[in-house]
Amino acid sequence: MEAQSIPEVTEVHEPVPPVVTPGAGMAPPSDAIVLFDGSSLNHWQGRNGSAAQWRVDNGAMTVEPGTGDIQTREGFGDVQLHIEWRTPEVIKGEGQGRGNSGVFFMGRYEIQVLDSYENHTYPNGMAASVYKQTIPLVNASRKPGEWQTYDIIFMAPRFNEQGRVTHPARVTVIHNGVLVQNNVEIWGDTQYIGLPTYTKHDDRLPLRLQDHGDLVSFRNIWLREL
Repeated sequence: MEAQSIPEVTEVHEPVPPVVTPGAGMAPPSDAIVLFDGSSLNHWQGRNGSAAQWRVDNGAMTVEPGTGDIQTREGFGDVQLHIEWRTPEVIKGEGQGRGNSGVFFMGRYEIQVLDSYENHTYPNGMAASVYKQTIPLVNASRKPGEWQTYDIIFMAPRFNEQGRVTHPARVTVIHNGVLVQNNVEIWGDTQYIGLPTYTKHDDRLPLRLQDHGDLVSFRNIWLREL
């Protein structure tokens, strides 16, 4: 009997994937690292190592304007991140001044958080953009005051011994269940002014959330290391 007619020839028995129990409802999967469960900021600190000063109530944490960004105490590289966020129901400002915050992978690669519901701004700065780089495929924003979700796959950049990028960072973003960034390349640090560039950094760095002066809230934050 010819090998190509034997089904066992193409069966692969190792490695056997580990078992992960999916979460029920809003619960995270069994192998997730829960960064915020609605009760405390134990996993977070200020950028200078001080205590995180954002407000925690009703299962959410909310930016306390002027207290600064907060970041995880632990560093991460390649991750799957789930995070839910809400901009204020009462609309104040317009463009970038309306419900602005951000999710910074490794403290430097930002996925924008913004009230982009019927709010005009530059498209590479709207919600779910790689800030000042990649425009989302569509605008999947909910109304202000409604909870929104990001499910993000982030692959960290790789550098050689000389500090040059061998593999740029890449990101996939699903916004409210809609694919908006499809495995796009990140061009470097997301800058407000100037072009993005890469600077060699550690393999594991904190996840950071931005205090942009608006009362943006977050809840149900967990990630899986890849």
